[in-house]
Amino acid sequence: MKILITGGAGFVGSALARHFRQSDAGNAIVVFDNLRRRGSEWNLPGLAAEGITFVHGDVRNPADLETLDGNFDVLIEASAEPSVHAGVDGSPRYVLDTNLVGAMNCLEFARSRCGGLIFLSSSRVYSIEPLTQLPLTTLATRFDVRAEDCRVPGITQQGIGEGFPCDSHRSFYGASKLAAELLCQEYAAHANLPVVINRCGVIAGPGQFGKTDQGVFTLWVARHHFGRSLKYTGFGGTGMQVRDLLHPADLCDLVSTQIQTLGRVAGNTFNVGGGREGSASLQEFTVLCQQATGRTVPINQDPNTSPVDIPWYISDNTKVTDALGWAPKRQPRQIVNDIAEWVRANEQRLSNVIV
Repeated sequence: MKILITGGAGFVGSALARHFRQSDAGNAIVVFDNLRRRGSEWNLPGLAAEGITFVHGDVRNPADLETLDGNFDVLIEASAEPSVHAGVDGSPRYVLDTNLVGAMNCLEFARSRCGGLIFLSSSRVYSIEPLTQLPLTTLATRFDVRAEDCRVPGITQQGIGEGFPCDSHRSFYGASKLAAELLCQEYAAHANLPVVINRCGVIAGPGQFGKTDQGVFTLWVARHHFGRSLKYTGFGGTGMQVRDLLHPADLCDLVSTQIQTLGRVAGNTFNVGGGREGSASLQEFTVLCQQATGRTVPINQDPNTSPVDIPWYISDNTKVTDALGWAPKRQPRQIVNDIAEWVRANEQRLSNVIV
């Protein structure tokens, strides 16, 4: 199988590339990346050592895509400006150009050159206002939501489902991903391109260069390892906000299954995340970091909440589980341990990158 992965030198893209190369030596994997995000260039030697082809290019420029040789069985669209804060304090042009225009260029390339497309979208397509107005219960270490107290459609005891509202503002990042989803639907309907959309929750694991605006869970582990202070930000500054965490290996398993069953699942939009069992508050995650690293670091508090932050999100995976039998296997403790092991193995290189 010949697979093209846009954004393929990044954290998620490189994990997918290695997965498909290692699962079948006969797979020909091409990764396409502009190397803009710091750390992506570090993945290139490892990808090359596994026989994965790297092409330097930018999804914003369709001419770059046209330099690729031949046709592909599938395109995995993993390129993105991944920060939900992008454009909030300045121009949103880069996030819109990359996530919307870039997706359009990938779809147009796939229309004539690929057998199908897997689009990695985001849970941040859901509207901020109904998410911030969920009836939260304050437990000992986290916020939680009881479905019976909630009158918003699309929420169950398992979390947020695909029917949750996305008809009001979210963020420039979320808007760009939702608009790209709409284009995916049009190409599926009118260009006969098999497309699957995955609305991913937080993806966290080894190989991610964590920052406060994206990759915060990797940053949390690394700061513990290096003994550097942290800060609970927003919602009172107590670290009670909750996310579900998806290990990249679980995502790789799902995408592999989707490619194998593309004719059956094309046209679907799936919520994909760690689910309730894979969720953690920042408080709970801090305890896991302390256990994995053997260190406790100062944690300051900032009660101020960004207009794009949300207090609680857990993916309801029911639809994708029913369709494909997939469910995440790796929970937060393993994610923390895997990240901690990666940080220890790359301590010298990471000490000046993750700050």
